[in-house]
Amino acid sequence: MAIPSLKFLLLSLLLGFFLPLIHSLSTIAISETGNQTLVCAIARGVNQNQESSSFINCTSSRQRIQIVLDPDLTSVSGIVGGNGFLCALSSFYSSSTSIMVCWRFLDIGGNMTRKRIYIGPVLTNLDSGNSKICGLVNGSNALQCWQWQGFNYSYTALTSNLAVGDDFVCGLSSSRQVQCLGNDGNVTDHVPVGNFSLLAAGFRHACAVSLNGSLECWGNMVGEKPRGDFTALALGKNRGCALRSNRTVSCWGENEYNMPESLRNESFISLEVKETIFCGVRTSDYSLLCWGNQDFDSNPLTFHDVVPGPCRTRNQCACGHLPNYDEYCGHGLMICQPCPPSLLEITPSSPSLVVEKSRKWNAKLVALMVFGCVGSLSLLLVLCSFLFFRYCRVRGSSRIHDSGRLEEGSSVPPSGQTAQAQPAAPVLEKRLSNLISLGNGGQLEEFPLHVILKVTENFSEDHKIGSGSFGSVYRATLEDGREVAIKRAETPGSSSGVTRRSIEDKDSAFLNELEFLSRLNHKNLVRLLGYCEDQDELVLVYEYMSNRSLYQHLHKFQSSPLMSWPKRIKVALDAARGLEYLHEFAVPRIIHRDIKSSNILVDDTWTARVSDFGLSLMGPQDGESHLLLRAAGTVGYMDPEYYRLEVLTSKSDVYSFGVLLLELLSGRKAIHRNEDGEARNVVDYVVPYIVHDEIHRILDRRMPAPTPFEIEAVAYVGYLAADCVMPEGRHRPTMTEVVHRLERALEACLAPPLLSRSTTGSTTATSRSS
Repeated sequence: MAIPSLKFLLLSLLLGFFLPLIHSLSTIAISETGNQTLVCAIARGVNQNQESSSFINCTSSRQRIQIVLDPDLTSVSGIVGGNGFLCALSSFYSSSTSIMVCWRFLDIGGNMTRKRIYIGPVLTNLDSGNSKICGLVNGSNALQCWQWQGFNYSYTALTSNLAVGDDFVCGLSSSRQVQCLGNDGNVTDHVPVGNFSLLAAGFRHACAVSLNGSLECWGNMVGEKPRGDFTALALGKNRGCALRSNRTVSCWGENEYNMPESLRNESFISLEVKETIFCGVRTSDYSLLCWGNQDFDSNPLTFHDVVPGPCRTRNQCACGHLPNYDEYCGHGLMICQPCPPSLLEITPSSPSLVVEKSRKWNAKLVALMVFGCVGSLSLLLVLCSFLFFRYCRVRGSSRIHDSGRLEEGSSVPPSGQTAQAQPAAPVLEKRLSNLISLGNGGQLEEFPLHVILKVTENFSEDHKIGSGSFGSVYRATLEDGREVAIKRAETPGSSSGVTRRSIEDKDSAFLNELEFLSRLNHKNLVRLLGYCEDQDELVLVYEYMSNRSLYQHLHKFQSSPLMSWPKRIKVALDAARGLEYLHEFAVPRIIHRDIKSSNILVDDTWTARVSDFGLSLMGPQDGESHLLLRAAGTVGYMDPEYYRLEVLTSKSDVYSFGVLLLELLSGRKAIHRNEDGEARNVVDYVVPYIVHDEIHRILDRRMPAPTPFEIEAVAYVGYLAADCVMPEGRHRPTMTEVVHRLERALEACLAPPLLSRSTTGSTTATSRSS
């Protein structure tokens, strides 16, 4: 009984060292957009010079689309798709360079926006989930991911068979063990133990095929997995399909999902899936057949004669090549034949030398293999050490992100030359395609960098009007006459004092602002017009607020139209309505985290708008949920309960808004100097006067004396401000209550109402009277 166990161990080790690793690329991609499905496949043809060329054929149930690639991208090695995007990977076999280009679209058949997001060392593996894309860099096996905020794994043990789910990524190590990373604990915390030949990721689960061909699944899988030997997997959302060793397909999933009857006897080479749509390349004629909904099930034939698989070098094809591969591959490359699980090659250079599960083992063979494995292990350790130190030295330059405008040409190294490493850009998740596929994001305009540079005169100081959460703000006039505010993120090239940590923080702020404003639409929120992401530049373009910020009116301008109480209360009411929209009506709800007077902008009609969402977070979905995280915000405005307990709720924004009201009433900054020159908080200074009914003693001295009924409204706002800055969040009003009370105060300024302290619902008044 001991010999079979030892035999399996040695076989696993030997295969881990010598069997060619799986380079997972696909020639099929499926993209979901709205209620439409786009199926794409790499096709081969010839150009006007009778040279081999590539293009991507795409089809939906409504129309067909052909994407013609640039001349520099003729050797497309793989494509991936997801919600609202399609990406193509082109590898230069003679120069060890890969280029990845993505097309983003809001609806199928609409305008596609092209962007190159990667140029650098060859990516040997590429896979995507609904929104995330990941690849492995050849040699270093560095893991690169795009459109995945907060994902910071770069150096891992993954070497092959990359598989991306909804919020996780898995792969195989050099010893063919599964490793999973990400935030889905049901997947990452329950990885099976053993050695596997391949794996795939579904929406919230994963499956792997062991060396004996059996299927192992973990995570939130729906349905009963099939039994048997499998050579390929395709996992979707609550359903999956697997390619058997006889090349027929078995499917499973919710509602007892199964392979359509008409396709059960078809023979396939490969499979691909996205959400609920599956596609496979038929063995007999390399046609692409798809199934998974009524349209495809009734007419599964999607394309004739597609490229059946990625082109590989001869030593990567452990089990030979497909017939007629030369019709699809140039450069001496071929398309590999899938290996049956019962036949595992030891060395790529000896196709005839195989290990069969039934082979007999003797003591000499065991001793020989132990000696070989020990030697191989030593060699592997030395090699890993070398690669690790080499990787640490070049880590900063192993990847080059080129985020230029999609319509512009890309700088590609000439044939025979390797892409020269450049200083790496900050680690920035490429989530633009996912944003544009949602809500108002499709209305955003992508501005070319040369246009931004022209209208700002290369970010001239003459155009600079302020600073935001992630950089400087410039005023400019576009060529069509629109006045805009351009917020530029600080980069290593734009400021010598910028650290890596600060750059990452600014990247996060840039993405927050873009993500939130791309889907929010309210008259009291600043309007985002578009963005520019090019090379090291990250830029957001807003509608220009001609009357600047509330801070400037309160503390900078010598004279201002906001020198009347009705207008100040109106500005406060506008800001409160914008904040109420974030807390109550945005889906999901949003906590701003940086409410202050400099983030309240005023347009040409004197309507106030909330701006700067760089620190914003999606908030709890009910009153009982809280967010635990490190406190962030601006000194003087930050909720002390949030700062002390690091528990964030919407009431933290209410506290900041209360400080804003005190600032508006008193004309004092949130942190200001007293008569002795010592720093003082406006809350500590103003609130005691309010609770003692002496608000008249701290009102802004630049303001005209309030009329008799204006003083009632001002006092009413004072009581509201005191309630907003109560020490405990549970005692503070909601922003909806704040809006209602400010509406009453504004009415009181315009007509003589009967407002009294007892009608405010003030907790400060109640506590004092008790």
